[in-house]
Amino acid sequence: MNIYISGLSYNVNDADLNELFTEYGEISSARVITDRETGRSRGFGFVEMPNEVEAQKAIDELNGVEYDGKVISVSVARPRTERSSFGGGGGGDRNRRNNGHNRRY
Repeated sequence: MNIYISGLSYNVNDADLNELFTEYGEISSARVITDRETGRSRGFGFVEMPNEVEAQKAIDELNGVEYDGKVISVSVARPRTERSSFGGGGGGDRNRRNNGHNRRY
């Protein structure tokens, strides 16, 4: 079972996450997600546990607890949705014309 952990302190690393969940059973992997450019933690991570009973116990007992000074949220990870290859968002309304007026929005 893949477990999603959010609200992590920026000090928490893969080894810390592994240690936290080892108390509940076997861990296949534990990783804190880091920013691609800075290498700094993004404040969330994933733990993979092969035994669903142990994984559910970890979720039930760790969700909402304080860890390294922050309250963490622990839940079953949802499958990642594919992002489209087309850029999204941003840029405002491209069809709006100023027509010489300085409007404030």
